[in-house]
Amino acid sequence: MLNDKVKNYLHLHFLVFIAGFTAILGKLISLEAVSLVWYRMVIAAIIMFLYIKIAKIDISINKQTLAKFSIAGVIIALHWITFFAAIDVSNVSIALAMFSTGAFFASFIEPIIYKRKIIWYEIVFGIIVILGILIILKTEMKHISGIILGVLSAFFSSLFAVLNGKFLEKDPATKISFYEFIAGVVFISIFIIIFGQGFSSQYFALSTQDIIYLLILASICTAYAFIASVYVMKQISPYTVVLTYNLEPIYGVVLALIIFPETEIMSSSFYYGAIIILTTVLLNGIIKNIKAFKNKNTQNQKFV
Repeated sequence: MLNDKVKNYLHLHFLVFIAGFTAILGKLISLEAVSLVWYRMVIAAIIMFLYIKIAKIDISINKQTLAKFSIAGVIIALHWITFFAAIDVSNVSIALAMFSTGAFFASFIEPIIYKRKIIWYEIVFGIIVILGILIILKTEMKHISGIILGVLSAFFSSLFAVLNGKFLEKDPATKISFYEFIAGVVFISIFIIIFGQGFSSQYFALSTQDIIYLLILASICTAYAFIASVYVMKQISPYTVVLTYNLEPIYGVVLALIIFPETEIMSSSFYYGAIIILTTVLLNGIIKNIKAFKNKNTQNQKFV
């Protein structure tokens, strides 16, 4: 029998695997990015609502907080749209490699939101990440649209993560996520009505394959992943969680190579650049968590 600690570690890696598998589902689903994200958020919101009712979670909210959650909901919708669009115009490997640049954006966004000074080594790491992107661009200019969309996706993801970190100081994750999903659905619906073809009967004519993949994406990769990740973070140290989630692009790229070898095998320069980006992200996580651990020990010693 596995002890609770091992179970929690396995659960964490399963969640990271799910995160990486999201990109695979994005390639398998035939819908374009905007419609895909609309369906994802609608189904996830319904599942989240059922969970809230069963668990009897209080979701009462004031107008100011609702406005904040709504902004974050639009941001996460834009993150997913640009991410899946990057896959559509290039491939999974490009989208995931560019998604790793999120740590670079976080180094600038975090100081603004949390009103702290910019840390010098984060700037250095940011420059290294840019070098990694330039190495990829050297031989992958044909994927320039995917690279731009992937970088945009990373920016929106970082902005969303930092804002959510602020929200979690006051409200539970399930409540936050529910209102974010609702806001995302409203935002995309307005976009589809104004700039798209609207919600005709043809819009809802999905293939059986797309329905199955969308249900997996919305239930397991979205609603379940959002709820379960909060539980895992309470059982495992933030250090371990942060470092493990940095494996998401690696899991995703390996899965893509296995499932779509004809479109996912890239030039050697791509892998050199991707390794530089991923290594930098891991180093950033290690240094941040070592500093956090030292600060915690220092504070504890003051009370001894």
